Amino acid sequence: MSSREYKGKRIVLWPSNIDSTKSLSQGRKIPLRYAVPNPSLEEIVHVAEELGLNPEIEEKAYPRDWWVERRRIVVDKIITKRKTLIKISMTIRKLRETQKR
Repeated sequence: MSSREYKGKRIVLWPSNIDSTKSLSQGRKIPLRYAVPNPSLEEIVHVAEELGLNPEIEEKAYPRDWWVERRRIVVDKIITKRKTLIKISMTIRKLRETQKR
């Protein structure tokens, strides 16, 4: 599906949107203080399921890195995209901290 078909109902997320190793020009959408290094697609899907966002994985190329095969996650829009990204990123951070212990 096209991103335009989701307008107002769903949000398209890419792993690089919350990746602290990426710059803003490389696709990071949130401040570094909230971002996590190298988030996996599986982590994002797991956290989105925990948050009740009904995630779906789609096979699409990321526009800024179109030559790299990528996948994206589409979730229900409950709050703004930026707040959704921050919430997912912070939950991944907590998940990683509990796994270290």
